Amino acid sequence: MRILIVEDNEAVSKVLRHLLMQELHCEVDIAADVSSANALPEQHSYFVVVAELNLPDAPDGEIAQLVLMSYQTPCIVLSSNLDARQRKKLLKLGIADYVLKENRFSYEYVVKLVARLDQNQHVKVLVADDSVVSRKFVKVLLEQQLFTVLEACDGAEAITVLNETPDIQLLITDYNMPNVDGFELILKVREKFSREDLAIIGLSNDTDESLSARFIKNGANDFLQKPFVHEEFHCRVLNTLDSLDMIRSLWEQANRDYLTKAYTRRYFFTQHEKDVSDAGQFALGLIDIDFFKKVNDTHGHDVGDQVLFEFAKRLKNAFGQHFTVARFGGEEFVVAFKGLDGDRAFTVMDKFRQQVNSQPFITDAGELTISFSCGIAKAESTDTNLDTLLHRADLCLYEAKEAGRNKVVL
Repeated sequence: MRILIVEDNEAVSKVLRHLLMQELHCEVDIAADVSSANALPEQHSYFVVVAELNLPDAPDGEIAQLVLMSYQTPCIVLSSNLDARQRKKLLKLGIADYVLKENRFSYEYVVKLVARLDQNQHVKVLVADDSVVSRKFVKVLLEQQLFTVLEACDGAEAITVLNETPDIQLLITDYNMPNVDGFELILKVREKFSREDLAIIGLSNDTDESLSARFIKNGANDFLQKPFVHEEFHCRVLNTLDSLDMIRSLWEQANRDYLTKAYTRRYFFTQHEKDVSDAGQFALGLIDIDFFKKVNDTHGHDVGDQVLFEFAKRLKNAFGQHFTVARFGGEEFVVAFKGLDGDRAFTVMDKFRQQVNSQPFITDAGELTISFSCGIAKAESTDTNLDTLLHRADLCLYEAKEAGRNKVVL
């Protein structure tokens, strides 16, 4: 990612360049005026341009139009003061945002905004509104922030789009729509998508004072009254997505092992406690890396961590797309084969065992040959809970170790 700063104040440009390079690890070029900036885009392609509004050779904000029209690059405008006329002109042009140069926090906000724009390139937003004019207006605002925007003319179409495009992260929905209105849409969406999966912002030009509370009580993250100003819309969207990122981060910390990124024991039990009753179509594979203590004692815990990380990576590559892979602690892992009987689970696990044993692990201590032992237990009608099934898998694991390790026992 390469960024251009157009700023005649050398101190400001140096501070911004330092913060951008330090936080985002990007390349940054500096131009002191428009004539200097004009020569640079021919040499480089810029992700975003951060430009001072009043430059020596462009005193009335001409740089913004140049960046947007000629460079066709998002523009963040800096200014020490901004009157109402300039503000409206800049927003009409379609800048990404403007920042008043007041203190260090202003420059930190620029860095945060650039990082958010970079993230937005990978974020899909669905706009549901029966008004074409309103829908297109919201779409334009979102595209200025580099979002990928999908559209729906009512709640029913929005549900179809969400089902067909599961990686949508934000839904912006109007209240008054035919077929399925905003409230009903949110209720249906929340039946399938949690707050970790999808954020929702409600919109309405209705004057009912209770709408905002009703939207949020029904499952929306935020609400905006139409008509709204550009800045408020952008701030609400960015704050909602920042909150979504934070919720996801907290969820990851609670449900993912910090080292291997496999699921935790807690998540495993939450997901599969009820699957034990599905006798014959649910099996567990309890895994223990052979002689792992020897790896730590001989090569140190850093190499041991590398082995654990690589082993978990191979487990997830082999089974993670269809089954749950969790780390129970130390060198012990478990795979939940939901939908498989014991024989099929044994077959795929034994094939994986052979692959692991035949492909050395690359570590700081060189290539290490790693094997594992595994006990597999299939759900029976006599199993009362997940613990009883795990106990039987543990007995099979013990049998595999007693038989010389590097074995799978069903």
